[in-house]
Amino acid sequence: MAAVNEVRANGLSIKTLEVEAKLNEGNIQEAESSLRESLSLNVEEARALLGRLEYQRGNLEGALRVFDGADLQAAIQRLQPTLTEKAASRRNRSRTESMQIVTQNSANLVLEAMYLKAKSLQKLGRITEATEECKNVLDIVERVFHNCILDMASDNKLQETVSRAVELLPELWKQAGGFQEAMSSYRRALLSQWNLDNECCARIQKKFALFLLYSGVEAGPPNLASQIDGSYVPRNNLEEAILLLMILLRKFHLGKIKWDPSIMEYLTFALSLCGKTSILARQMEEILPGVFHRCDRWNIMALCYSAAGENAVALNLLRKSLNKHEKPDEILALLLAARICSGDPLLAAEGVGYAQRAIATAQGVHVHEHLKGVGFRMLGLCLGKQAKVASSDHERSHLQTEALKSLDAAIAFEQNNPDLIFDLGLQHAEHRNSHAALRCAKQFIDATGGSMLKGWRLLALVLSAQQRYSEAQVIIDAALDETAKWEQGPLLRMKAKLKISQSLPMDAVETYRFLLALVQAQRKSFGPLRSSILHVEDDKISELEVWQGLANLYSSLSHWHDAEICLEKARALMQYCPATLHAEGIMYDGRGQMLEALAAYSNGISLDPSYVPSRVLIGALLRKMGPNSLPVAKSFLSDALRLEPTNRAAWYYLGMIHKDDGRISDACDCFQAASMLEEADPIESFSSIL
Repeated sequence: MAAVNEVRANGLSIKTLEVEAKLNEGNIQEAESSLRESLSLNVEEARALLGRLEYQRGNLEGALRVFDGADLQAAIQRLQPTLTEKAASRRNRSRTESMQIVTQNSANLVLEAMYLKAKSLQKLGRITEATEECKNVLDIVERVFHNCILDMASDNKLQETVSRAVELLPELWKQAGGFQEAMSSYRRALLSQWNLDNECCARIQKKFALFLLYSGVEAGPPNLASQIDGSYVPRNNLEEAILLLMILLRKFHLGKIKWDPSIMEYLTFALSLCGKTSILARQMEEILPGVFHRCDRWNIMALCYSAAGENAVALNLLRKSLNKHEKPDEILALLLAARICSGDPLLAAEGVGYAQRAIATAQGVHVHEHLKGVGFRMLGLCLGKQAKVASSDHERSHLQTEALKSLDAAIAFEQNNPDLIFDLGLQHAEHRNSHAALRCAKQFIDATGGSMLKGWRLLALVLSAQQRYSEAQVIIDAALDETAKWEQGPLLRMKAKLKISQSLPMDAVETYRFLLALVQAQRKSFGPLRSSILHVEDDKISELEVWQGLANLYSSLSHWHDAEICLEKARALMQYCPATLHAEGIMYDGRGQMLEALAAYSNGISLDPSYVPSRVLIGALLRKMGPNSLPVAKSFLSDALRLEPTNRAAWYYLGMIHKDDGRISDACDCFQAASMLEEADPIESFSSIL
C-alpha cells in the first residue's frame, strides 16, 4: 500500500506524522486516543486505522499487536443488526442516511483490519492463523451482507477488501498444505456472488487452472447445485483446467481482460496432455489478429495439426509460412515441414528441399548450430523415402547412399540421440546391411534401457533377416514379458510369423488366436474411438489384419473351410480391402481355381494400384497361362519391383519368365537377386515398425 500524508474517516482528517510520532515512541494508547478524538471513532475503528498505518510502514509485528488489541469480531457483530436493517429502511432514507454512511465506513475499517491481519500473519509465516482470519472475513461478508449485495457493490473500498480476501484465501490454503480446502476455496470464489471485477476473476481462474494442472491433487468434478440440465461438467482436473483457460481466452476475445500470453502456453500444455491438439489449433485460429505474427500462428497451428495426424493441413500451413514473401528461413518450420514430408514417398523430394534449406540456415549461426544435426536427420529420412519411388536403379542406389551419408552426418552432431540411432539402424536394415542394423538396434536398446517397443521389434526383425529365428524368438518372448498387455499386439504378430518361418504352423495358429482375443478385448474396453492418451504402438494391429493372417495360414495348410470362415469375418469388418482380396486369391490359387484367384487379385489392385503382393501373384498366375501371357506377366512383375525393389518373390517369378522366354542370363540375374534377398528377408517388412 502507498504511504499517505493524512488519515481520513467520517469526513475528518489527521496528519499521519502526528500518529506515527506517538507510535514510534511506543504510545499506542495515545495514538489511539488521538484518532478517536480527531476522527470521532470508537475503539475498534481507531485500532483498525492504527493497524493499517503500521502495516503500511512495514511493521508487521506492530500491526499484529494493534489488531490483537481490538475485538474485531465483536465489532462486526455489533454492526450486523444495523446493516441487515438497511434494506428495510429505504422509506426512511433521509433520516438514516448519515447513520448508514457511518456504519458502512465502520464495516469497511473493521473488515480491512481483519484482511490486513491475515496478510501480516502470512508474511510472518503463521499460515494457519492467517488462513483462519481470511476465512472469517469471507464468512462475515456472506453472513452480514447477504441482503445488501448492491450496497456492498457500490462501496469501492469494501469491494476492494472483499476481492483481495477472496483471492488470498486459496493461496493461504495451498501454503498451509490444505489442497482440498484450496480447491473448495477456488470454486467458492468463482461460484459465489462476490461481485469481482473481470481482472480479479481472471487472476483467480488462472491460478485455479495452474493448481489443477500442476498440484497433483485430484479433486473430482465440482458439485454444482444450480447446474442446468444437460450442461457440461468437467470430469477431472485436466478438463476443468482446460475449461477455465478457454473461458479466459473467451474473455480476452470479448475485450474484458488484457492479453496474457501465458494463458495460451498453459492451454497448449493441457491440450497436449490429452492429445487434443486439433482443438488447440482451432483456438489459435480464433485469437484476434495482431496478437501473434501470422507466420507464428501458422507454424503453431501446423504443429498442432501434425500432432493430430492431419499432416496435409499442417503442410499447407507451413507452405504459406515458408513462402519467399513471409518467413522462408524459419528453421523450426523448415524442420517440421521436412519431417511431415519424410512420411510420404510422394512428398519426399519436397522434404529434401526443406531439410537442405534448414541446414543452410543453421550453418554458422550459433543459436541454431544444434539444429543442424536435426536437419541432416530429416534430410536422410526424406532421401530414404525418395529412393522408394526412384525411376531407375541407379537413382535409387544414389539416393540410398546419400540418405546414409546424411544420417551419419547427423550422428556427428547428436551421438547420443536414440531416435537418430534407430533411424540409422532402420535405414541400414532396409538396405539389407544387417550387421550395421543389428549394431544400431542394440545401441538403441541400450540407450533407452529397453523401454521402447520399436527397439525390440527392430532387433527381432534383423535377427530374422539373418535367419536366426531361435534368437529372434527369445527376443520377442523377453519383450512380451516386459511389455504391458495392450502393447503386445505387434510382438504377437511377429511371434506368429516366426512360428510359420520355423515350420510350426499350429503354434502360429495358437499365437494368432491369442492375438485375436487381445485385439477383441481391446476393442471392447476402449470402444471404436480409442483414448488419445493411450499412445501405444499396437494401434496398427487390427482385428481385420488378424483374420487376414489366419486366412493365409489356413490356406497354406489347405484348411479351406477355416480359411473361408476367416475371410467372411474379415469381409464383415471391411467389405472392400486389398489385403482381404489378396488372401481370397491365395485360397482360390491353392484350390486350383486360377480364374477366381486372378479376379480376386485384380480387384485388390483396382482398390489400391500400389498393392505389391497382388501384382506379384498376378504375374505368377499369368505365367502359368501360357506364352501369350508372358509379356503381361512381366509387366506386372516389373511394376511390383519398381514399387518394392526388395521383393524376392517378384525377382523369382521374373526369373522364371526370362527362363521360359529363353533369356537364361537375365534369368540367372533374377534368381541370384531372389536368392540374396531370401537370405536377408525378415519375417515382415522393416517399414511395419514405423
